[in-house]
Amino acid sequence: MKILIADLDKTFISDIQRSWLMPDTELLVCSDSDALMPLIKNEAIDLAFIEVPFLTLENMDMVSYLKEKNHGIEIFVLCDSKNWPGATSAINRGANSFLMKPVSLKQLEDTAKKIQTQQQNKSTHQLMESQVLDSLLGDTPEMRKILKTVYKIAPTTSTVLITGESGSGKEFLANVVHRFSKRANEPFVAVNCGAIPENLVESELFGAKKGSYTGSTMDKKGLFESANGGTLFLDEVGELSAATQVKLLRFLQSHEIRRVGENEARYLDVRVIAATNRDLQQAMLQGDFREDLYYRLNTFHLQLPPLRERKPVIPTLIRYFILKYKETHNKEILDLEPAAQYALTKYPYPGNIRELENIVEHAIVLSENGVIRLEDLPEEVQAEAREKQFAIPHMKSDAIDGEIVVEPVQAIENHTAEPTAGNSRNNALARPAGKSAPQESEDEIISLEEMERRHILHALSVCKGNQAEICEKLGISRSTLWRKVKALKIEMDSTET
Repeated sequence: MKILIADLDKTFISDIQRSWLMPDTELLVCSDSDALMPLIKNEAIDLAFIEVPFLTLENMDMVSYLKEKNHGIEIFVLCDSKNWPGATSAINRGANSFLMKPVSLKQLEDTAKKIQTQQQNKSTHQLMESQVLDSLLGDTPEMRKILKTVYKIAPTTSTVLITGESGSGKEFLANVVHRFSKRANEPFVAVNCGAIPENLVESELFGAKKGSYTGSTMDKKGLFESANGGTLFLDEVGELSAATQVKLLRFLQSHEIRRVGENEARYLDVRVIAATNRDLQQAMLQGDFREDLYYRLNTFHLQLPPLRERKPVIPTLIRYFILKYKETHNKEILDLEPAAQYALTKYPYPGNIRELENIVEHAIVLSENGVIRLEDLPEEVQAEAREKQFAIPHMKSDAIDGEIVVEPVQAIENHTAEPTAGNSRNNALARPAGKSAPQESEDEIISLEEMERRHILHALSVCKGNQAEICEKLGISRSTLWRKVKALKIEMDSTET
């Protein structure tokens, strides 16, 4: 952690510099106001202790300058009884707090340790959040590549262009970039450019001066100003008019805006993340989108796959939306019927994640006695499960308190439509390749754990131990397979295949 201490008292600075022992920190010290700007100009500072006389240099507000240059910086003002009003003013402009002089080394170190702990906790939280995101976005090679890129580019100020089908999670991904950036505590402002009437787009984005258009009765702050210090997410950026594209390009080049009806330029610190479901390269060829704006937005390009190409994530998303909407609708959801489970994992979701969310909410509202049934789902989702419902075994779902179990129902596709005499459905699902089924009476019922164990053994045999193929056929991730293999005490070669 890099720490700045700026104070006119040279003895105080010398004593602090000599006695400072806090590990994992680097001190930058200054006792001359003329030396401060050259010192901090090219440094990334995490924590600053600044005496009041340093707060205004060269007609510059030092608090605003430090916060603009070092996102996430914590600023504490050093003051005495004579100049504490200056400290109060600094707090109003964004400083954390003030310390009354004389200030001891222990006070400075205690404050620094507190900030360091907060930053470490934030890093830990982000690590945990990234693990959750891995599950929510999908454990596929394409999504792992996207997440790896997100974690690298999030701390920067670079613009990002996210493309993908409607409802595929573009705004969610933009929010991830924001949350993992140094702007995480600043605003995240999202706007759908296609939803604003064309004659109001410029005033909504850039603001307007009183009287600049009919009905403008007061000065209006635009969304760019609302996002100052943080991130502005421009969804459906391909719908912007040519005039608005020019203004957006100007901002990306200079970080300045002008409100409609004003000549005054306002400097803003806003990171822009744009998204679209349109083919912007085709739009450029047709003259509908500026080529120079495209390349400004496209510093980093994230192409988000549709949900149908991220099938392993569907069970996790179902559980996530159940947890989200059961509270909203005051419903206790304890179980997900196998037929409903099968239908939800097989449906192609042309509307992507947004459609899945609506389907789960629909089912929760119609559910009875804490159970989501096949008939609680929309008709189009029920269709395939209705055709194969006879083949779905009865099993308890872990939909709420754990992972949704979908593996056994995947075996339906491998079996005939009608059970043959002397061959129960459980036997058909459980029989490993090359082995005869255990002889069981029609009335005998094996445990779900044993049925799952046999089914995984069957998959191991059919796929000849190829773990990637097994995961694909069962519709689960590699980590889920290993967890189940361990829990069911199945011996399996740990070699990557």
